[in-house]
Amino acid sequence: MIKKEELPDCPVATTVQLIGNKWKLLIIRNLLERPWRFNELRKDLDGISQKVLTESLRSMESDGIITRTVYPEVPPRVEYSLSELGESMRPILDAMAVFGNNLKDSL
Repeated sequence: MIKKEELPDCPVATTVQLIGNKWKLLIIRNLLERPWRFNELRKDLDGISQKVLTESLRSMESDGIITRTVYPEVPPRVEYSLSELGESMRPILDAMAVFGNNLKDSL
């Protein structure tokens, strides 16, 4: 998990550091709906490579944004879902969606 002393002083920069990039935003968007499996995410996120998806998921898990659940089945099933911290980002993404829709409507 990320440590407080590793975070920027600016709260906006802190949020941007956690969200990171467009892929993390889109992963969070999907996980706001329901838990997803790796291959489901890869198929849904057009243009993401397996490497970038793996790195993004690992980083988000390390930062405490998502949880990774491994089910003891054959073959093993792994699901990714939002943690409580990740769930707390819902208003941020909702606001971004409203802004994006308003911008599209105004053009």
